[in-house]
Amino acid sequence: MKSWWKWTLGGVVVVAAVAAADVIAFSPLRARLETVPEPAGCYEVLIRRDRWGVPHVKGRTDAAAAFGLGWAQSEDDFVTLEQVLAGTRGRLGELTGAKGAAQDYAYHLLGVRADVDRGYETKLSPQVRKVVEAYADGVNLYAARHPGERHLPGLFPITGKDIVAGFALTSPFFFGLDHTLGALVQNEPLPNDSNLGTDKGSNAFAVAPSRSADGATRLLLNSHQPWTGPVAWYEAHVTSDEGLDMAGGLFPIAPFPLTGHNRTLGWANTVNRPDLIDVYRLTLTDGGRSYRFDGGTRPLGRQGVWLWVRFGPFVLPVRKTVYRAIQGPVIVNKAGAFAIRYGSIGEIRQVEQYYRLTKARNYGEWIAAMRMAAVPATNFVYADATGRIGLFYNARFPERAPGFDWRGILPGDTNRDVWRRQLPFDAAPQLVSPASGFVVNANNSPWLATQDGSNLKREAYSPLLGIEENVTNRALRGISLLSALPRVSADDLWHVKMDTGYDPRSNERHYVDAALQLDLRGSPDLARAQALLRTWDGTLDGRGSADALAFLVVKFGMRAIYSNRTPPPPRATLAEAVKHLTAAFGRLDPPLTSLVRLRRGTLDLPLTGGPGALRAIYTDWADDGRLFGNLGDSYIMLVTWDKAGTVHAQSIHQFGAATSHPDSRHYADQAPLFARGQLKPAWFSEDELAPNIVCAYRPGQPHRC
Repeated sequence: MKSWWKWTLGGVVVVAAVAAADVIAFSPLRARLETVPEPAGCYEVLIRRDRWGVPHVKGRTDAAAAFGLGWAQSEDDFVTLEQVLAGTRGRLGELTGAKGAAQDYAYHLLGVRADVDRGYETKLSPQVRKVVEAYADGVNLYAARHPGERHLPGLFPITGKDIVAGFALTSPFFFGLDHTLGALVQNEPLPNDSNLGTDKGSNAFAVAPSRSADGATRLLLNSHQPWTGPVAWYEAHVTSDEGLDMAGGLFPIAPFPLTGHNRTLGWANTVNRPDLIDVYRLTLTDGGRSYRFDGGTRPLGRQGVWLWVRFGPFVLPVRKTVYRAIQGPVIVNKAGAFAIRYGSIGEIRQVEQYYRLTKARNYGEWIAAMRMAAVPATNFVYADATGRIGLFYNARFPERAPGFDWRGILPGDTNRDVWRRQLPFDAAPQLVSPASGFVVNANNSPWLATQDGSNLKREAYSPLLGIEENVTNRALRGISLLSALPRVSADDLWHVKMDTGYDPRSNERHYVDAALQLDLRGSPDLARAQALLRTWDGTLDGRGSADALAFLVVKFGMRAIYSNRTPPPPRATLAEAVKHLTAAFGRLDPPLTSLVRLRRGTLDLPLTGGPGALRAIYTDWADDGRLFGNLGDSYIMLVTWDKAGTVHAQSIHQFGAATSHPDSRHYADQAPLFARGQLKPAWFSEDELAPNIVCAYRPGQPHRC
């Protein structure tokens, strides 16, 4: 008995020691006690903050400007930067648990780091390498000077390769690769993302002088992203003596704005979903160690990897095996082995292309950068000081052979369906300077981009491209409203963007109509809700008594459609809406602005708009039964080139510049304007900036901005 207790006690001691060692090894405290060397590079750069806290970074060189941006963004949102950088090393699971580990699995499966290591010196220009390495130095300096904000041991210092890997890892997720990987891992049917009306959408508008009321050219950027996290927008302006002069929005680890404007041109991005992903069923042989191909067999590549996953205070290792075939990475599930080939496979030059776009000074230079075709998907809506506008359905289309069902699962035992090249940039749909004088994209098919008579023809493009066919309410509504205006003023364009209505042809309206067709005799509560819903005017402007009910019907019904699933029966949706409104308000007709709120720190503000509207507001539930916005309209910018070609801009962020600091006055100072649907100045020229700069400092210097 004593021996049993001795062994038991000994086992407990060992387990406790191992647990304690694990907690210590992965503890934020260890990260904070580490010594992170300060970068050796010397950069001549000045950070100026305007009245809204937006950084205007001026460097002697482009690299110096990137260094300053790395510091400035770290000041405002280091916690998110650290998470994104952990993902570029395949270590996100150590911070965020199972969800982060899923991304780490994709990192290992896709071989991102190996691609970057192979191509960093040869595929990227020396200038771009200087820029990404300088940005990394700016973040490293901040990490070295602020140890108390570090959480992940061994992450810093980061390198330029980490920045490039971040672009390469995330870019295919924008055209749905994560959905395909998830379906294969879970042994579920493949998604049809090319017809997906995703809620994480965007709006983009361009109006030429021929259609504008004052002869100006206008560009409106309105990407819809989560309001916090690794793809939340951050506003900045970077300039240098080498010609960099770009203002707009960027994601964490981007060394310059990814969308916005320079002095002579600009662009907006919206997510598109062309079919850029092909899946092949392999026939395994030799106990799963090989697969059949072209009459013979080939060894199935395999590599063991460790995923480190946080569970509370502990980080535990999970062993996984990643596989590879001639087509690309392979996932083995209960149904077999499936190889994946996708439009950006092996591509690491995304940051190079965006850099060249920011440096372009005219349409020819901009198009030359676009012809790199390194950004594998994403629509570009373009405008410039000369009055040229355009929609570019940008996609890195594979050169596919006819005779195969490219939408389905392909045979993996032949080389006839293994494409090896991408089609040139000019093979994709492009609508430049249409006679209508405007273009719109809202995550919809490129065949609907402007008013009738000026659109592209679907039959001019091969079905092998896999171009999406979906049409969103936002596209229908935006084009309809602009088509009705003989001339479009700045106010007109803004009112269209802030529209809260639903087109009668939209999925949202069809779903509401289905709820109105229900026979609800015998269900008095639902019948009363249906009668109220029948009075809805088709908008979510907060003025109608049925707006809150309509918001919930659209929210509950469309969340399935937006995720490419079958929507719930309208009766169930109506019942769910009645349940929530009754529980939270004791009535079916509370004001929409009582239900939908913008909450940030101590602010609690009313919102209008809703899912799928041009004024896109997506929400989650708060403990008090209200809805708080967390996705949709976020960073918005309206750019104008007047008749003389001089650029001016306005913008708004749903929160403010200091995205991770509740104690900053810029944590939520833009939120009241955003809730009211108003813009703030986005000062660009030195004449505009000078009276509106509140502080200037160099990275590492103390300041009170």
